[in-house]
Amino acid sequence: MSHSIFSNATLLITGGTGSFGNAVLRRFIDSGFREIRIFSRDEKKQDDMRARFRNDVLKFYLGDVRDYRSLLAATRGVDFVFHAAALKQVPSCEFHPMEAVKTNVFGTENLLEAAIQNGVRRVVCLSTDKAVYPINAMGISKAMMEKVMVAKSRESSNTIICGTRYGNVMASRGSVIPLFVQQFVTGRRITVTDPNMTRFMMTLDDAVDLVRHAFEHGAGGDIFVRKSSAATIGTLARALIELFGKPTYPIDVIGTRHGEKLFEVLLSREERASSADIGDYFRIPPDLRDLNYGKFVDQGEPRISESEDYNSQNTSRLEIGQMKELLMRLPLINDVIAGRPMSPGD
Repeated sequence: MSHSIFSNATLLITGGTGSFGNAVLRRFIDSGFREIRIFSRDEKKQDDMRARFRNDVLKFYLGDVRDYRSLLAATRGVDFVFHAAALKQVPSCEFHPMEAVKTNVFGTENLLEAAIQNGVRRVVCLSTDKAVYPINAMGISKAMMEKVMVAKSRESSNTIICGTRYGNVMASRGSVIPLFVQQFVTGRRITVTDPNMTRFMMTLDDAVDLVRHAFEHGAGGDIFVRKSSAATIGTLARALIELFGKPTYPIDVIGTRHGEKLFEVLLSREERASSADIGDYFRIPPDLRDLNYGKFVDQGEPRISESEDYNSQNTSRLEIGQMKELLMRLPLINDVIAGRPMSPGD
């Protein structure tokens, strides 16, 4: 998809004031769009964003994805939608699971229905590795979001609906790296749940590349996954304190929190058996079975038994030196090393 296709088009970013929304906006703001709409429910963050960018291409829409009417208004005249609005904190979703359902499941249905009604050309929905074999409310709600996305893609011939699934986005708001950094700069001990816990490591730029790939190549119901290296939380913490010049800085092991996994999965065994390996990405096609299940019961699929999932234990593992190189790509880390205030949004 070239810049000429974006020319004079309108992009809507739901959850646009978040870390991911900001990253997508920075990448696309000079791509030739006539208008980029930021849809979110936090007027203070919208005002901060307006002051920071000072760009006439930007338009701000106050609303909540739980409210269909506000989405219907926001998607009017829109060509492309990037759907990032979500509740994504594991602990808060554990305590308030229905809130996760209202935002992540019903909110996505509202957005997709509004997009279809208004003839939006393409919608890319954001998902997470926690949606695969989910054990917590956040992951379960995101797994249901994916099912809603695939089901809606079947209903829509004019609006192409597809998705992206990504692992830990480094330094995104509410993630572990800003927590470790905050603990360090305030002189508190760094708290690690389990040093052997592994997580995929992806920068915001890598994640935005994945979104762009989905806009360019996605067919209805596709889910795209970026191949990614992983690291243990212990390696991450040690790499950070070495970068900050304090290799003996105290680290406390506090134990796994409720709803956390030892490792994350980006592709289930079943998905990997049917997915296409396309270089830096996997493409998971939609399950197009209809309600006539007989033909799928009478004859099985041997590849599923022979396949394995794609997880943060069996992908390439970063050592401390490699982790340090990756961390140095983050503005947040460079700010701390240089003694500057942390970047906005971190």
